[in-house]
Amino acid sequence: AKRCGHRPNKAIVSKEEMVDRIRAAVDAKTDPDFVIMARTDALAVEGLDAAIERAQAYVEAGAEMLFPEAITELAMYRQFADAVQVPILANITEFGATPLFTTDELRSAHVAMALYPLSAFRAMNRAAEHVYNVLRQEGTQKSVIDTMQTRNELYESINYYQYEEKLDDLFARSQVK
Repeated sequence: AKRCGHRPNKAIVSKEEMVDRIRAAVDAKTDPDFVIMARTDALAVEGLDAAIERAQAYVEAGAEMLFPEAITELAMYRQFADAVQVPILANITEFGATPLFTTDELRSAHVAMALYPLSAFRAMNRAAEHVYNVLRQEGTQKSVIDTMQTRNELYESINYYQYEEKLDDLFARSQVK
């Protein structure tokens, strides 16, 4: 069954099926700036040599980047990078199989891009749980106000003021007509 790449008992499609999928993506590509990145979860299922063999086949099929999932050692990233000669992505997710390598460590292992897919979400979710527990226990959010963004900070971070200006300009122009 399809599972998170860091979970046990995952199944993977055959190398041939994955190559066909990549070829189909390459054939369907209309934008030269669109990058085909092939992911492989084969390391945990078939081992490093087979995962690298798959990666090479994916690159031969047209993959322009590689996402080897659940890598456990920096040396493995180097081996992938040396074998495929395309940029490598590292998925640095907390509580998974991959250690929390630093960006310098990843760079030294020839990793071109790092993905932190849930880092902020996990922190935000923990903060949200805390706020809701305080609301449930205290009946107000007063004791956690100092942990929150102010309205101004929020609006600055999402460029809300620029959005308001654009709306004002748009409505002003429609009033002139």
